[in-house]
Amino acid sequence: MDYQLLLEETLLTQGTSAVMYVCIAMEALDQLLMACHCQSINLFVESFLKMVAKLLESEKPNLQILGTNSFVKFANIEEDTPSYHRSYDFFVSRFSEMCHSSHDDLEIRTKIRMSGIKGLQGVVRKTVNDELQANIWDPQHMDKIVPSLLFNLQHVEEAESRSPSPLQATEKEKESPTELAERCLRELLGRAAYGNIKNAITPVLIHLDNHSLWEPKIFATRCFRIIMYSIQPQHSHLVIQQLLGHLDANSKSAATVRAGIVEVLSEAAVIAASGSVGPTVLEVFNTLLRQLRLSIDYALTGSYNCITGVSTKIIKEHEERMFQEAVIKTIGSFASTLPTYQQSEVMAFIMNKVPLPSSQQSIEAGKAGENRNRLTQIMLLKSLLQVSVGFQCSNMLTALPSAFLDRLLSAALMEDAEIRLFVLEILISFIDRHDNRQKFSTISTISDISVLKLKVEKCSRQDTVFMKKHSQQLFRHIYLICKEESNIQAHYEALYSMLVLISIELANEEVVVDLIRLVLAVQEIAQINEDNLTAYNRCALFALGAAYLNLISQLITVPTFCQHIHEVIQMRQKEAPYLLPEDVFVERPRLSKSLDRLGPEVFFWQSKISEVLGGSGYNADRLSTPYVPQLTDEDRLSKRKSIGETISLQVEVESRNSPEREQRAPAEEITYETLKKAIDSVAVEEQERERRRQVVEKFQKAPFEEIAAHCGARATLLQSKLNQIFEITIRPPPSPSGTITAAYGQPQSHSIPVYEMKFPDLCVY
Repeated sequence: MDYQLLLEETLLTQGTSAVMYVCIAMEALDQLLMACHCQSINLFVESFLKMVAKLLESEKPNLQILGTNSFVKFANIEEDTPSYHRSYDFFVSRFSEMCHSSHDDLEIRTKIRMSGIKGLQGVVRKTVNDELQANIWDPQHMDKIVPSLLFNLQHVEEAESRSPSPLQATEKEKESPTELAERCLRELLGRAAYGNIKNAITPVLIHLDNHSLWEPKIFATRCFRIIMYSIQPQHSHLVIQQLLGHLDANSKSAATVRAGIVEVLSEAAVIAASGSVGPTVLEVFNTLLRQLRLSIDYALTGSYNCITGVSTKIIKEHEERMFQEAVIKTIGSFASTLPTYQQSEVMAFIMNKVPLPSSQQSIEAGKAGENRNRLTQIMLLKSLLQVSVGFQCSNMLTALPSAFLDRLLSAALMEDAEIRLFVLEILISFIDRHDNRQKFSTISTISDISVLKLKVEKCSRQDTVFMKKHSQQLFRHIYLICKEESNIQAHYEALYSMLVLISIELANEEVVVDLIRLVLAVQEIAQINEDNLTAYNRCALFALGAAYLNLISQLITVPTFCQHIHEVIQMRQKEAPYLLPEDVFVERPRLSKSLDRLGPEVFFWQSKISEVLGGSGYNADRLSTPYVPQLTDEDRLSKRKSIGETISLQVEVESRNSPEREQRAPAEEITYETLKKAIDSVAVEEQERERRRQVVEKFQKAPFEEIAAHCGARATLLQSKLNQIFEITIRPPPSPSGTITAAYGQPQSHSIPVYEMKFPDLCVY
């Protein structure tokens, strides 16, 4: 066309007048373009784009900007008829190059970069919604467009506090390349369909890797906040999958890089949870837990190659520790956004990963294996604690299913004090459903608990069922934890919180009675000291019992009970203050070495408590029975108890929980016969348990017809026996002569008295 020839001739000339002619020519072309009808625009576009390309190839910034403005006007025109042969590859490359302009003049550099961003925005608008045009989502285009936008986006003061929405920016900021790049990136991601998300996110990850932008994580976090708020909510889980895959790909990168990826993942996952996270819930936690274990291996071996131990990179243990804390924080923040049922699944998933001696998890032997097991247990329990803190469930049966509770409590019997403390904190977070824990975080014998403003509600039916099923298991573990010599103040505070929360959240009269028995048994642990506890442990147990009985006496409001507790506390204040929490749980506790010479007036008397509570309607017989923990398979398998200690729990059944006992009956002597009987009893119990398991399995897996036939046969046998019994019992009494004559003249024999009848076993109660 004549306009094209005119433009080419003008570009070959030099001088200011030539540029002016170019501007006039492009203005004419723009007006001609805007005047074209949709049907005929394709006849003109090819020549127009060639002229725009000529301008963009020019070295003069003004002409580059002029060409960009013309292209943007063209991009805003909606075409009815697509062009199958039109290509925008040159424009993508040239506009991307302009986005990276390094012109010496700051003002000119800014204008060129903004023109490049506007040009890319025009290309996206022109092609993104037309499947017959060039596919702008191809990696060859995305690898140029996205890094160009990120390059301009990262040139902003990192300390500046910015809103994720550009609508709140000032007019001056809207004219900056940074703000324009952000708007263009949001528009691009907002138009991305399901199949295009991966191609749009991959260049972002590569750009952050190439420019070491994971540390510090400020820019990376900002990028993914823009991404997560811009894409369609139903596509959020695809971004999470991309980040998880990238974290795995960088599993041998520096800990600071991995920590940056994890924290970005945390931000993205929280935003994604408000939309749709798809099937990636457990995948997120599985990847994070795998990275956690890898980090533990790296810290222990000092190498990223855990097999050969040879690595050219230096691993800093404190950086690995920071990475582990970042992973745990991410697990907690993501889990807090999930619904309750998914939180339960996540907690069960984490708990099943904890290596325990009594589980199927592999336990590594040797010194290194023990360290690895311990660190893995601690990190996984920390993760579980992070999830449980944000968990809210009104039904304890749902919150703590049997399989989960069994595994959790088995960890409570481990020798490591830190692990035991984590288990207690996890249980407390489950039980504390009304945020009462902080109100009695310190142990004390407060005179009026009304100042605590505790939220106390009636125990629900589901909680009652839970306590009937699991109360003895919980009490047994509390009792055994109290006997640990490695306990410190934090353990006793957690035990106190546990006892009080059970009393507030889950207790009925029966549970309260058992709790009092348990605390009196704990008092006797300290009094008799069969486990050779230190003076601090013994004083702490005495103080723990005093604090709990003081609080429970005010909760159940039985005057005589309150009076007895108050009298003992007053006596301790005068005679033995080192038995009260105010003197024990302080920075410098006051202890006494004469704990074996304490008078009976400083103890809580089980006989007195059972008497006063029995008069108020509580079960006096149960109260007067000393608490003895139930023996379980866990004790038999535990490495921490010898066979003699295990059996002594069974054979020493005399009253051993009462402080007022003056004379102790001698314990049964352990002989060969005693051991043989104990072992035989274990075998019998195992056989009985196996028989019950087979019965349950039969009713779960056998066909219905087989079960119906089996039950029908037993029912028929029972009915025949009952018919015989009824036939005998309804006969008339014998006549004085010894026989009676029936209506038909046949003599009948004597009837058997009821007390001599032999009933079937099924009919006898």
